Amino acid sequence: MKFDVFKHLFISKAALLKAIYETLYNTYGPQSWWPADTPFEVMLGAILTQNTSWSNVEKAMAGLKEVCELTPEDILSLPLDRLEEAIRPSGYFRQKAKRLIIFCEFYLEKYGGELNQMKLAHIEELRKQFLDLHGVGPETADSILLYALQKPAFVVDAYTTRLFSRLGLCEENVKYDYLRSLFIINLEHEQGMFNEYHALIVRHCKQRCSKRSPNCTDCPLVGICEWEFKI
Repeated sequence: MKFDVFKHLFISKAALLKAIYETLYNTYGPQSWWPADTPFEVMLGAILTQNTSWSNVEKAMAGLKEVCELTPEDILSLPLDRLEEAIRPSGYFRQKAKRLIIFCEFYLEKYGGELNQMKLAHIEELRKQFLDLHGVGPETADSILLYALQKPAFVVDAYTTRLFSRLGLCEENVKYDYLRSLFIINLEHEQGMFNEYHALIVRHCKQRCSKRSPNCTDCPLVGICEWEFKI
């Protein structure tokens, strides 16, 4: 069922964001994202996925599993050249190897490598700590908070910006924190819903709202999308 533009024309941003979520959920169902065996693996994947596709991250993770156990101690015990070679498929592998090392050192020094200890910290304190690490930006920090630590953080990425700028809820060059605040301010802070919402945005953009050739005819959000009137 497509979005009813007339029914939702004058509702609040909060109600509109919730309605978009429900429409996407009813269209695609639960996404069960992020695919990983452990929360620490999610943390590594959040760093490796910077500026690359998920298929490349999967190759890099497979390479990493071949040379060590996925623990901060084992990663730090690897010679730098072996670590770099293992994650080569993710691109920028030298930079990312250094970022993995920095994160693992932080994880051990600050929290003893204990997930439960990290989870006890307040979300904003953790976010600041992550952002203080070299090579960890807002998207990576929020991905770790949401998917690894199950905190109610909202992840903004290129898919989020593409979809919501086309819907007319932000500009194409919107700042990360501005778009993030749109969700944080207007929706209840439910980790499960934030998880599904972001995953559904990614699914929708990959399947229908592509960068160059969006399938507007078959879009469940077509009734409120400004993009359809531009093409």
